[in-house]
Amino acid sequence: MMRRRAPAKTGKMTRKTIYVITEPTSQQVSAQRLGRLARTQWGIENRLHVVRDTTFAEDASRFRTRHGPQNMATLRNFAINTLRGAGRRRIAASLRHLSYHSHTRPLHLIGLSGPADLQGHTTL
Repeated sequence: MMRRRAPAKTGKMTRKTIYVITEPTSQQVSAQRLGRLARTQWGIENRLHVVRDTTFAEDASRFRTRHGPQNMATLRNFAINTLRGAGRRRIAASLRHLSYHSHTRPLHLIGLSGPADLQGHTTL
């Protein structure tokens, strides 16, 4: 595949050949289809990983040992997917909104109206 881009800083068009390893052969799938598949993958990258890094500063995280990085990534994904499931598209703004009443609003978001709903439950 050929990738073309023009960085905003310079405006100069660059071209780069990209080699892709795929299961289907070039006889089975067209170059256009492979391009769509690659763009789909980048869509996932932009929707999740960029949000995790910009909103949650994941690259600056101090969790670096044992299961810490995976656990934190899971919690971040849960927060993002819960907000998106509730119809929120602006994740950072939604997190700020939830933080104003951090003891009640997150519970409402996941379907619990508050500590009274937890009575009688020994585990969460």
